[in-house]
Amino acid sequence: MAYITFQPSDYFNTKLYTGTGSSNAQTGVGFQPDWLWIKDRDSGSNSHIITDAIRGTNKIIFTDSNGVELTDANRVTSFNSDGFTVGTDGSTNTNTNDYVSWNWKANGQGSSNTDGTINTTYTSASTTSGFSICQWTGSGANATIGHGLGVVPKMIMVKNLATTDSWNVYHESMGNNKRVFLDTTGDQSTTSDAWNTTSPTTSVFSVGTNTGTNKSGDALIAYCFAEIKGFSRIGFYTGNGSVSGPFVYTGFKPAFVLFKEYTGAGDANWVIQDSKRVGFNPNNNRLFPNDSAAENTSSFRIDMLSNGFKLTSNDGDANQSGNDFLYMAFAEHPFVSSNNVPVTAR
Repeated sequence: MAYITFQPSDYFNTKLYTGTGSSNAQTGVGFQPDWLWIKDRDSGSNSHIITDAIRGTNKIIFTDSNGVELTDANRVTSFNSDGFTVGTDGSTNTNTNDYVSWNWKANGQGSSNTDGTINTTYTSASTTSGFSICQWTGSGANATIGHGLGVVPKMIMVKNLATTDSWNVYHESMGNNKRVFLDTTGDQSTTSDAWNTTSPTTSVFSVGTNTGTNKSGDALIAYCFAEIKGFSRIGFYTGNGSVSGPFVYTGFKPAFVLFKEYTGAGDANWVIQDSKRVGFNPNNNRLFPNDSAAENTSSFRIDMLSNGFKLTSNDGDANQSGNDFLYMAFAEHPFVSSNNVPVTAR
């Protein structure tokens, strides 16, 4: 029976911390992060911060913005063997403010990948956890990019680092002629030039002539996710509009869930839930990747269960009746049977 042989927290972990206003080292992550996502839970003026091992800790992009990459040495100052250090900037370290960080492990800075028609500057890939980071210089023509995973990625987030342009998100549930933008509330839109209407393979993903995914001469970054049984689950569910919402089977107790409505007439926020900010059910402390808003504790509720998650409100951002929602979930621990044997995700 195929199943993970590692602890999920070896490759993904949520770390909570409180700002001090001075250099602030965070330990207890369990590994040196290669992709770090930080949000100030108390402030609506501080954006979601993204940095990674390929670009370096002083290179910052924001999930709630279409802006270009910034150079700032005071937000995150280092990746460490058991965590990271934040500097004095208020977006990552305002005194007494509460923060959440989501940490993923890939393979350090990585190296150039030559599997695609464009060689990447760097590809940092973990075939164990199904996560990779790829940086390349756009060609402006239909092309392929080597992701290094050895299996087909089901979700890919791409950001142009040099030009003001939205985050383009590919998700298997939408198909290869659709995209959603991570920095907006909009539903899926039809595109022929973002992914060249070509699905990813076990070695490459495709980009077209769109400036958001392949502008000539611009540096671009992609975060690629493949599904690993017992560690991650990538799929979709359909809302029912009821306070007893859909149950989504993942094969593990989720530590993190990201989801977004992608069909329907109305717009909806992206939503992140994790198992640490509340720590019990119902979990109602949501954050919006497309918005710098502080942590929201409205009527939205989700239960993190031993084998999946269940929506327990009719909130439109997560359970609009008849609309489809894409999701990506990572494990806190695998679902096990009565004899303590992991159950393979269905």
